[in-house]
Amino acid sequence: MSQRRRRSLALLTSGVLALPLLAGCGAGDEEGGPVAAGQDIAVTSRDKVADGGVLRWAVDSLPDTLNTFQADADATTTRIAGAVLPQLFVLDAKGQPVANPDYLEKAEIVAREPKQVVLYKLNQQAVWSDGREIGAADFVAQWRALNGKDSAYWTARNAGYERIEKIERGKTDLEVKVTFAKPYTDWRSLFTPLYPKQVTGTPDAFNEGARGALKVTAGPFNLGAADKKTGTVALTRSARWWGRPAKLDTLVLTAVPRADRPAALAAGKLDLAEIDRTGADRIALAHRDAKAAKGAKGAGGAPAHGPGASVTAAQATMSWAIAYGADETKAKEEQASRAANAEAAKKYADEQNALRTFAVRKSLEPAYTQLAMNGASGPLADERVRRAVARALDRKALAEIVLKPLGLPAKPVGSHLALAGQLAYADNSDALGGQDTQAAQALLADAGWRRGGKLTEPSGAKAGPEASSEDDGKTPSGPGTGNDGLYIVGQDDERNGDEQGGDEQAGDGQGADGHPADAGPGLSPALTVAPLAAQQEASLLAQADAARAAADTDAAQDAPATEADATTADGDAKGAPVRDGDGAGSAKASAAPAPAKQARTSGSMLAKEGKALSLRFVLPSGPGSESLRAVGERIAQMLQKVGIQAELKKVADESFFKDHIASGQYDLALYSWPATAYPATDARPIFAKPEPAADGSLLVEQNYTRVGTDHIDQLFDQALGELDEAASRELIRKADARIWAAAGSIPLYQRPELVAVKPNLVNAGAFGLGAPRFQDIGWKKPPAAKETNAKEKK
Repeated sequence: MSQRRRRSLALLTSGVLALPLLAGCGAGDEEGGPVAAGQDIAVTSRDKVADGGVLRWAVDSLPDTLNTFQADADATTTRIAGAVLPQLFVLDAKGQPVANPDYLEKAEIVAREPKQVVLYKLNQQAVWSDGREIGAADFVAQWRALNGKDSAYWTARNAGYERIEKIERGKTDLEVKVTFAKPYTDWRSLFTPLYPKQVTGTPDAFNEGARGALKVTAGPFNLGAADKKTGTVALTRSARWWGRPAKLDTLVLTAVPRADRPAALAAGKLDLAEIDRTGADRIALAHRDAKAAKGAKGAGGAPAHGPGASVTAAQATMSWAIAYGADETKAKEEQASRAANAEAAKKYADEQNALRTFAVRKSLEPAYTQLAMNGASGPLADERVRRAVARALDRKALAEIVLKPLGLPAKPVGSHLALAGQLAYADNSDALGGQDTQAAQALLADAGWRRGGKLTEPSGAKAGPEASSEDDGKTPSGPGTGNDGLYIVGQDDERNGDEQGGDEQAGDGQGADGHPADAGPGLSPALTVAPLAAQQEASLLAQADAARAAADTDAAQDAPATEADATTADGDAKGAPVRDGDGAGSAKASAAPAPAKQARTSGSMLAKEGKALSLRFVLPSGPGSESLRAVGERIAQMLQKVGIQAELKKVADESFFKDHIASGQYDLALYSWPATAYPATDARPIFAKPEPAADGSLLVEQNYTRVGTDHIDQLFDQALGELDEAASRELIRKADARIWAAAGSIPLYQRPELVAVKPNLVNAGAFGLGAPRFQDIGWKKPPAAKETNAKEKK
């Protein structure tokens, strides 16, 4: 596997959707703009945090490797490294890298000409767990492992390390001097984490030795035992730690799927867990029910939601009647069903009672969700069509679908390369322009797409590159079927044209956004999105009925001599499809001359060269992606207004990236990228212009939209080599403006961060843009006796 390909896989697994992929409160600075959402971690001074205790923290899975520089490293790998290995620079609440005093007295550029030189002065107490001082030998070993010159090292990335010319000891053992062959603005990204030379010194140790164990560490915690049966890995307080000691005795990382976390929290298996919208809603309902019960002076009962809550009184009565009726077979079945339902309802009620003891901390994740457009081929290869898609979007409305119900700021993200609060952030969306239906339609017309164009392709044929064999000969169907998930929004027929008008013509019971008034994220908008097969059948029958009605009227006016003649006239005059079972009329119609074939047109939708403008829109189908699918449906409605058909195809989470995004089997898709403090380094491969490979394919790195320009690449390169930080940030902003103009991807919103915690757990929760300070996390001390008595008197 090539070096570049391994890097691509690493970013893919760690940086995209967590299927799923880093803000303190206060005024923003002049450059970074307003901070959109602060950390929500119950900040508490260490003197008010108890010493000792165990914290059970949910993770998505146990890591396959403990080496963060390997392709299969994941978020759990990074979390463990943050607690047990040196982090020379950490991210503050605004996502900016700051020197970590536990390891560094200082680090700075001491020379710029003729070459950049960075001097690290290490904390004199910093030692590895085996007692050896952290020093230049560790820096040298990591540089040699990651600079890309020795292919025996299985590295996923070497960005920055390849620019280093040499590393040497300074005036003392505490000083490390790094000389760069080429200037590197993101030098702070290097040596975090720093591994001991025992790990990076040889290819075998690097490739295999650090996958399952770290024998030498240097953090507030040591790596303890991992238990695959229970899905846990324990981090224990380090006795050799020279900094402020960890408050917790043990931090237990526990692998629990996100869909199972509410139940695990209720069962006492977890104390801290990132949760999805569904889990947050359950905790909110638990608190609401507790408050209602308290107001009713203890009047309780089963919650008005969950299993069995939707059963009406009539249904309950009927169930009871069957269970105790004369038909013994039906009675036994109904009794078993009632018992199962009662058990499920009790389990749910017990879980709700337990979930009352948790709070939900909220912020915005260090990641944003984008609409990606595959510009490799098909209609979206035309920049005018991509820009039209972008101009059709109301990005604020899309952000509100996800964030407004959670009480989080619903401001659209204005940058591909930074988030609000970071110094590099600037809203460059004006380079493309905001929502403008007329501008979108003008761009499409300029690209040759017309309404009512003649169609020569079969119904449902895609204009894009996604006419894949997986769909050939298959009839799409709706939810709950074997081919769940393929919908067409904008499929033209007599019931779904301009008259429908999207949300302007929403039917009774619909909200302004086209959803049913009581619908939340994940529910399909009524009338607008329907299974393709059902639409086609209904359209065919409607056309047949309309043709018959018109024929009957003509026949009555002409007063045919016999009923048989009238039936024949119906068939001859209109050429309407005749249903099976129409009897004599069918026989006579079949004997009549074949009617002239009418040309099929795209109606209210757009077409060009015989093809409708139809785009494959791929979305993940798994639990936790309900909001993402709701956003996708809303985007499809917006595109319908400008004449673009959108096929919504839900695919399994495990195949979403591998089989669709990474391989280019999509036109439109929604997925996320993480924020970074080092956009010149980390974002460049995401937006780099694809290069032709030796076999004729495109080498895309992480640029899965396949849209890039030489100018964008040049701006990244300039920013990467600019040591004036303000000038480097300005180059990053210029690159972002050019990315907007190319319209390969459209940032929509920063992802919500929802974390369930025990209320007395402090310095932990929704970390936003910042990094956890593991040694400060712990359980709040109970109030002193005097404070307790004073509160009771009040």
